Amino acid sequence: MSQPNDSGATWEPRRVEVHPGKEAVADFDPSLTFECVDECTWCCQHGVLLYEPDFLELANCASLSEATTQVRGEDFIRKEEKDREEHVDDEGEACFFLRDDGLCSLHAEEDWKPARCSVFPLSVSVENGDIHVSVRETAHEHCEGLNVSERRVIDHLDAFLPAVLWELDDPETRRTL
Repeated sequence: MSQPNDSGATWEPRRVEVHPGKEAVADFDPSLTFECVDECTWCCQHGVLLYEPDFLELANCASLSEATTQVRGEDFIRKEEKDREEHVDDEGEACFFLRDDGLCSLHAEEDWKPARCSVFPLSVSVENGDIHVSVRETAHEHCEGLNVSERRVIDHLDAFLPAVLWELDDPETRRTL
């Protein structure tokens, strides 16, 4: 089904090889660009679901008892109150690993981030056995990195969609803390 982009042109969802032998259906405008913007941290206000491989990797970087919580039988990175006025949730909380300088301590100090963090500002769903990737509805309103660079998302899906997503029973990213 054709979809209009911001300029009114239409596009069709398309299959894209993300990793060798691993395809996703891109349900977004192929002209979409993204680049993280300094001090944005919008993505850091969301609860980070930890898939099992991420949970095990996190154990090498931090104290799991301090950094994680379990909700409905699933492991998440804990959120905590932050001394920021922007890019925190309604309770003034954000990711445990968000530093005062607006950087993620896992990414900055360990050169690693959970799969769910890599996916932002995109969303992953599974339909008829295929992984579908789209832009989170709220990203258009809150994510400052959309359409500010020349880096087309469709050309860099491997950076957004770690290979581990194809190994999971349910890589759905809409589950929240």
